[in-house]
Amino acid sequence: MLNEGRPKRRRFAGAELRALRHRLALGQAAMARRLGLSVSYLSQIESDDRPVTAAVAAALTRAFPLDWQPVVEGASARAEAFHAALADPLFSELPPMSSRLAEQQPGLADRFVALHAAWRAAEAQRQIADEAIASGVEGAGRLPWEEVRDWFHDAGNYVGPLDEAAEALAEGIGGPHVSTEALIGALAQGGVTVANSEDDGPLRHFDPATGQLLLNAGQPAATRRFLLAHQLVSLRFAAMIADVTNDAMLSEEARRLLGIGLANYAAGALLMPYAAYATSAREVRHDIDRLRQRFGVSFEQACHRLSTLQKPGARGLPFFFCRVDMAGNITKRHSATRLQFARFGGACPLWIVHEAVAIPDRILVQLAETPDGVRYLSMAKGLVKPSGSYERMARRYAVALGCEATHASAFVYADGLDLGGAATPIGISCRLCPREDCDQRAFPPADRPIAIDPDVRDVVPYRVL
Repeated sequence: MLNEGRPKRRRFAGAELRALRHRLALGQAAMARRLGLSVSYLSQIESDDRPVTAAVAAALTRAFPLDWQPVVEGASARAEAFHAALADPLFSELPPMSSRLAEQQPGLADRFVALHAAWRAAEAQRQIADEAIASGVEGAGRLPWEEVRDWFHDAGNYVGPLDEAAEALAEGIGGPHVSTEALIGALAQGGVTVANSEDDGPLRHFDPATGQLLLNAGQPAATRRFLLAHQLVSLRFAAMIADVTNDAMLSEEARRLLGIGLANYAAGALLMPYAAYATSAREVRHDIDRLRQRFGVSFEQACHRLSTLQKPGARGLPFFFCRVDMAGNITKRHSATRLQFARFGGACPLWIVHEAVAIPDRILVQLAETPDGVRYLSMAKGLVKPSGSYERMARRYAVALGCEATHASAFVYADGLDLGGAATPIGISCRLCPREDCDQRAFPPADRPIAIDPDVRDVVPYRVL
């Protein structure tokens, strides 16, 4: 063969590695520690005095799974998509496939990726139908808030025009860390005055006739800042929000709710501008407490914003995010991972978020595994929102944020977990979970028969067949 005996071409990537380090705001010493290299060796790689060896490339991929694009001969978007599809546990029993297959058979690789995407979409729709039937709500129309929830899900929880406009507005009023004074000043330029209301009044009340904005005096500073940001973007981006809602194929009530949701989205993007927030999130390995302090937002707001970092070409870590109330109802949800939340009823009782509801202000972490064999890292924290009055109950709930275990190196909450050890077996919901030996079952699976033995009583009074 012509290539036989030819030495493998050495790969140099000094410029790419240096750009990555600058983008993550890391010094050479910090980068070297992450990679397990000496500073001098790293400096030689960045100067192209040394090549990127296979060991160094592997270290880069482990340390920076989202940011480092491996320098691989013949790498392409097709090959990446092909191997991402092959990573699905559905194909776990297949023998390893050559990295060159996508290049040797591009048509086959494209069809494989398209078929896998279509299969996942069909499975998601089947799951929705099965869950609706099992919950006894088949044929029922969606409620307006469900329409809006599904709209954001279909949009990938990212609204580009609003996000970019909010980022530009933040820059114009002193961003990326927009102060309360800057928000009040920007509102004043539009003729809006800000005052406090009684503690038992609404969180926010705006009178368009007088231009007065009343904020509940009993709310935390982060909540008040968010309400100010909401009012500002509602006025500045009114036409843009109206264009989006008018184009949405939703009921009239759902369109009005979507307008509020879009203003909330833009408020989050104003307080946590995309580029600055994404850079900070990578720098602190998605440490929520450090992010909320840096940007002056609440714990929930910091978590929620991470789930919206889905800009094409600059995506953040693929997270799932949800908020659960004391009764186990999921009141907010989005997933950029393979994990999808139950649409009807509550989440799996074995999931750590339920324990977090009962233990406010304490972060709990969990390694969990779904029936398809995918492992997830979850962080959950119980929160209490004060009402400002003894006569009005505080709101109690928990938020959960997580990612697939393959991204552990970029998720600070994975530190200390044994990723190869036992994982908590969770499901989507009891009616859809195929597990036969779960002691926490509330209902049998909808598609499996059960056996009942009057002479045998276990924790669950039936066996799943």
